[in-house]
Amino acid sequence: MKKDIFIKSAFIFLLSIVIFTGCARTLRDTSGLAEEKVITVKAPFEKTWEATKDTLRELKLDIYTRDKRGVFIAYDQPKRKWLQLNRVKYEVRLGSVNSEETRVFISAVKQVYGVTLLTNPDWHDRKITGKTKSDDIINKILEKTGTKPETPSTEVKIQESKPTE
Repeated sequence: MKKDIFIKSAFIFLLSIVIFTGCARTLRDTSGLAEEKVITVKAPFEKTWEATKDTLRELKLDIYTRDKRGVFIAYDQPKRKWLQLNRVKYEVRLGSVNSEETRVFISAVKQVYGVTLLTNPDWHDRKITGKTKSDDIINKILEKTGTKPETPSTEVKIQESKPTE
């Protein structure tokens, strides 16, 4: 009788631990891992969009997503470092400020290919180290739109990047 009560109590205790703490962990928050740059281009949205598309192609980046609403996702060529594939993911977002100006937001995140205990093989975000092509992207967009380089305004509110699934 006491043995039954002990076993039931232990089972209820373990079950409550699993229910209240959870088994799987949440996605890693990647805010702070990315190199982020913002600049305003003195050109209409459509012209800036075309210049961005041409720039990404010239820099030999693989364009994964090209959205007419102003979002580009591009990757550089994967390279091996100590038998592990590495690449940089560039997210370029365009937003119309007015009819003659467009804001360009560029985010670069290092990614490594691998497996963790809870995931399938996939690309995982890591903290960016070293030089990226973000400055080259900005300079070429400015050159193609005929805009002079300017310092980004301090009034711009940047949303923190959240992990994508």
